[in-house]
Amino acid sequence: MSIDKRQLALADTLRSIRERAGYRTGKDFAERIGWQTSKVSRIENGRTLPSDADIAAWTDAAGVDDDVLTALRDEVRELRLERDRWKARLRRGHADVQRDTAETERTATTITMVELLLVPGLVQTPDYARRVFELAAEMHGTRRDTDAAVRERIRRQDVLYDPAKRVELLIGEAALRHPVGSPATMRAQCDRIANLAGLAHVRLGIIPIDAELPTITLHGYTILDDLVQIEINHTDVVATTTDDVDLYRRITTELWSVAVEGDDARSILSRAAA
Repeated sequence: MSIDKRQLALADTLRSIRERAGYRTGKDFAERIGWQTSKVSRIENGRTLPSDADIAAWTDAAGVDDDVLTALRDEVRELRLERDRWKARLRRGHADVQRDTAETERTATTITMVELLLVPGLVQTPDYARRVFELAAEMHGTRRDTDAAVRERIRRQDVLYDPAKRVELLIGEAALRHPVGSPATMRAQCDRIANLAGLAHVRLGIIPIDAELPTITLHGYTILDDLVQIEINHTDVVATTTDDVDLYRRITTELWSVAVEGDDARSILSRAAA
């Protein structure tokens, strides 16, 4: 069975569980869990693959036994592993990956991006993004669809202007100091980040290059509600178990403790641009 058909089958199973529990509508069920009705609808229509925490909340509200919970969790993990095979995705080109990522970001209410060595994709300028995609295609030996990939990455940035979302950007000063492209590209990139800091629903933090780190992270990552996306050199990983997501939230909280915000963050951006 294809991945899409398996996800639709999972959606049907979850809908049946909700109905057998006595909830006639998705709205009633959403109120029971404390979700928006649209989230239940997206899951039951197979448009969104639920996280591990979503499955736990769903089965708890429906009162099903532990065996059903375990089976559903296993199925979700297998679906994510199949859907997120990095090399397979890259063979289709970087533009398709950007479109997939954009869909996940559109359905999230909170987006937290942590990057110490690279400017997060959600705030990259076209010239910076172009160089990143060129380097990535060279590293992986994948087809170059750079123009299309840049267009899709810029389209992703529409979520930055959605006041219903909460966006947190935690960037290492090293990401501003290591040039990815020309000096003009880096100056424009610093200006771009500084301008976004003025948005009411965007929180920007810069970790000074000489700050003593209270914890470590071996790679950047993005937290989207109850899942974590981690991209490393040879693959990408999606973490959805409660323990794993909590680990990344703790790391993020620790890193925020040494980050600077507001005028101090803008000062670092100005110095890097200069």
